[in-house]
Amino acid sequence: MADLSLLAADRVSLRLGDRTILSSLSLELHAGEMLGLIGPNGAGKSSLLKILTGIHNPSSGQVTLHGSPLQQIDDRQRARQLGYLAQAGTAHWPISVERVVALGRIPHLGNWQQATPADRAIVAETLRQTGLAELAARPFPTLSGGEKARVLLARALAVQPTIILADEPVAALDLSHQLEVMELLRAQCDNGGAVVVVLHDLRLAVHYCDRLQLLLAGETLAVGDPGSVINDENLQRAFSVRVRHSGQSLLDAFALSWTRSGQS
Repeated sequence: MADLSLLAADRVSLRLGDRTILSSLSLELHAGEMLGLIGPNGAGKSSLLKILTGIHNPSSGQVTLHGSPLQQIDDRQRARQLGYLAQAGTAHWPISVERVVALGRIPHLGNWQQATPADRAIVAETLRQTGLAELAARPFPTLSGGEKARVLLARALAVQPTIILADEPVAALDLSHQLEVMELLRAQCDNGGAVVVVLHDLRLAVHYCDRLQLLLAGETLAVGDPGSVINDENLQRAFSVRVRHSGQSLLDAFALSWTRSGQS
């Protein structure tokens, strides 16, 4: 893992009206790493992700991208480096899958510039990598929920960003599509990029993430490798649950023991 953080939040806070959403929260993301944000509903996970993208400005503290303050980076340059996958995101236009994915190339185009052969090649390769090539001509609204999730992830990947910020990308997907999306995000890290992903399924978090950051009431309760974060005390404090794990380690109790068909 690289010593220099690709993306960092330094004691960021967020207030909306009279509500404190985040309080002096810090985060670091390194190349090759998948960082999972976990915690109960209302813990501040989605708000933190929006601060990391620049959608929200922190009330205090600072976010840096490659060491530079995020708010001082040009919007187009920021969009080239950060791919954002919104919670329950969609596209409302009756356009083809290929055109939705091609929207990911917009940050690389000048004003009124048409897509180049290189851009079209990147879109085609992204469709292939995400298993969407056969759906390229399909109107987006006709797809299933799992297919739409893959298309929106493909749009983020087509940007070829250094970092992907994904907010509950597997929510409401069946098991096979959950694993498919997580494998694509894992490949982003394995290819030298990095991912911050909000997850509610602790099994997926343990299986795919290098580190976990557990939030509670807008603060970090624990951060570290899955083995140090997923323990009885933290789960009881954050989720008010006790886990029966029959003598095996709690981490083993959350470990996935299956793979998608066709994978070793």
